[in-house]
Amino acid sequence: MCGIAGIVAALYVPPPEEGELRSMIAALHHRGPDGSRIRVDGQVGLAHARLSIIDPEGGWQPIHSSDRSVWVIFNGEIFNHIELRAALERLGHRFYTDSDTEVIVHLYDRYGDAFVDHLNGQFAIALHDTRRQRMVFARDRVGIRPLYYRSLPGRLAFASEVKALFQLPGQRRAFDVQALGEIFSFWGTLGSRTAFEEVSQLPPGHRMVVDLRDPALQPRIERYWEWRHLPAEDPVRSEDDCAEELHALLVDAVRLQLRADVPVGAYLSGGLDSAVIATIIARHTQTPLRTFSLGFADAEFDERVHQRTLVNALGTEHSEILVDHAGIAAAFAQSVFHAESPLVRTAPTPLMLLAGHVRDAGYKVALTGEGADEVFAGYDLFKEAKVRRFMARQPGSRWRGRILERLYPYLDHSPVRSRGFAERFFREGADQQAQPWFAHLPRIRSTQRVLRFLHPDLRQRLQDWRAEEALQASLPADIRDWPPQARDQQVEATTLLPGYLLSSQGDRMSMAHSVEGRYPFLDHRVVEFGNRLPARFKLRGLCEKHILKRAMRDELPVSILQRHKQPYRAPDSACFFSQGQPRPWVAAALAPDRLAASGLFDTAAVAHLLEKCRDGRAIGFPDNMAFVGILSTLLLHERFVQGAP
Repeated sequence: MCGIAGIVAALYVPPPEEGELRSMIAALHHRGPDGSRIRVDGQVGLAHARLSIIDPEGGWQPIHSSDRSVWVIFNGEIFNHIELRAALERLGHRFYTDSDTEVIVHLYDRYGDAFVDHLNGQFAIALHDTRRQRMVFARDRVGIRPLYYRSLPGRLAFASEVKALFQLPGQRRAFDVQALGEIFSFWGTLGSRTAFEEVSQLPPGHRMVVDLRDPALQPRIERYWEWRHLPAEDPVRSEDDCAEELHALLVDAVRLQLRADVPVGAYLSGGLDSAVIATIIARHTQTPLRTFSLGFADAEFDERVHQRTLVNALGTEHSEILVDHAGIAAAFAQSVFHAESPLVRTAPTPLMLLAGHVRDAGYKVALTGEGADEVFAGYDLFKEAKVRRFMARQPGSRWRGRILERLYPYLDHSPVRSRGFAERFFREGADQQAQPWFAHLPRIRSTQRVLRFLHPDLRQRLQDWRAEEALQASLPADIRDWPPQARDQQVEATTLLPGYLLSSQGDRMSMAHSVEGRYPFLDHRVVEFGNRLPARFKLRGLCEKHILKRAMRDELPVSILQRHKQPYRAPDSACFFSQGQPRPWVAAALAPDRLAASGLFDTAAVAHLLEKCRDGRAIGFPDNMAFVGILSTLLLHERFVQGAP
């Protein structure tokens, strides 16, 4: 796990300078604190900040091919590098390191741009082919590791984070207004868009080729893998057969992702997904089980009792941190700086604090359960959609509404506590059942409350923009022909997973403290297996992740198997107030003069929301997301647009 950066220069401009590259890679020191290397070769400058995990002595990058014609820098891990190395050596390839990075150049020598198809891993790759005068970039299939780029006069700059790009002088810095619309609808941007104008990201499952002889350095981008619904086997195998195959796949995914030359830990959230990972480590590998977890002083969000059930069952060496409102408020600005995107929840901040605890314990790597909900239909959103479709078939039925009582038992302010509100909530968008975004309409509408607070000038610029149209452009062309639950899962995998969970809440928070997160449920073999399963194997009635529970039923405590899904959440707007007043830095950030100077939000509307939150009247997701979204956007604007220290 590392940070990468570089500059590609056209033939008619001066080549990259070492000083520029040093400035860029220094901004990524948190991603690679173990050292850095720089290489300038004609038009191409490559920089790498290293977090040493595999081959600490020999794995320094850039790494080259046998004839030194191909050079690569890379952020991530290739989990199947041992198998790839053995296959390549049988074909006559010779290696000079024990690093997983070196398999990339040998695969490229043999398979060209198709090298990426052979990789099982999480990666952002920049490869310089000096012989063919080209650059090849690739990002992992689901978007775990980031890769940003920006076209400058006669140049293309790229990096693991936007802050490295902004080290280059003379750049315009501004928010992309449509990106704000996307973030305040889907919690993250779509496709190649980022929060900033003229800064793009390589989408998940894509590669990008730049011909160095092209004066414009115009990137050619193509998809090599897609998360999508796949035809089920005919006839469909039994649940027991599928559960057995899933168990074997997960054991192998965990085994591969434990590969490291440093100690590897695991997160325990108290839920099913992290319990599966920890149990497999304990019972199917030789790796000592070291676990870490997060607790909250606020009982509504705290899951320590469930975490301790697993700790006792597995006998793991375990430690935890306890986070309160003051701790979240104190670290929030730092988490926004690392996220490089407006946030609508505070949930990333405690995870950043947990990563600091992991690092303090001497660990650089932690496995997590992220991805199981997307692959096996675990979120309440999928249940909501099923209930909404069920109710829409007989909208006048009184007894059908009783099914709502089975949702959200973990919420203090559950929408189903009020039958009238719940029925209005679940009938929202009933006329859009055929649309791929049907399941997500309640979340989109709740999040879009932030848009009401935008400055009138920005609202004017967004008046013709439609969130659903932007989403449609990111989805497979044939998605309307898919089964409903497959559509729901596809939209989740296109929006929340790469745009928020793996970026703002994932890679950025763990790498803020130089910790590499690994995600066995997002092994592409597991994803493809899940995408072939019938819907009933994943969501059985209102029982989420049915096939996963069946696969692990002989190894997990009954209390964990039967526990209702409780998504990870953290307290939001309440964190920013103390003794009935906004914390001093919050009051300063939301002061009318600073709001007016930013030109981002309606000053009067924000003042009203601030008063509402101060008085404890911000109940429900919309107000909380609006407050956090406004505050985080202002913090991001000051650091990245205005360039404040």
